[in-house]
Amino acid sequence: MSEFLDFLKHKYAYVAIGEFKPGKFAEAQRLYEKAVSTYDRGFKGAYLLQKPGTDEGIAIIMWDEIGNMQENVSEAYKAIMQEMAHLFVKAPVTSFYEVNSEIGTEAKTPEIVAN
Repeated sequence: MSEFLDFLKHKYAYVAIGEFKPGKFAEAQRLYEKAVSTYDRGFKGAYLLQKPGTDEGIAIIMWDEIGNMQENVSEAYKAIMQEMAHLFVKAPVTSFYEVNSEIGTEAKTPEIVAN
């Protein structure tokens, strides 16, 4: 029964859309990866997307629950965010979204063909 209830539980995605100062995306990426490496409880994965040929990006961080993100705000995380702040053109737009569909995220078992 608990497996069925786990199936019904949705994850949440924290989404930040922003633009970095010219030529600063690579530095921001390094700091993003460093910040994400501090996450533990409830963290389910992260993506950093870059619009080709620009310094615009979207960060997506997956959580079991919205509160998990706040639980993971450590002093190390705060320091990394402070270091990253000056790289933005302006503060990113952020929101939480409920994940309603996941397609193709599970590792697929290779098909065995009988001879």
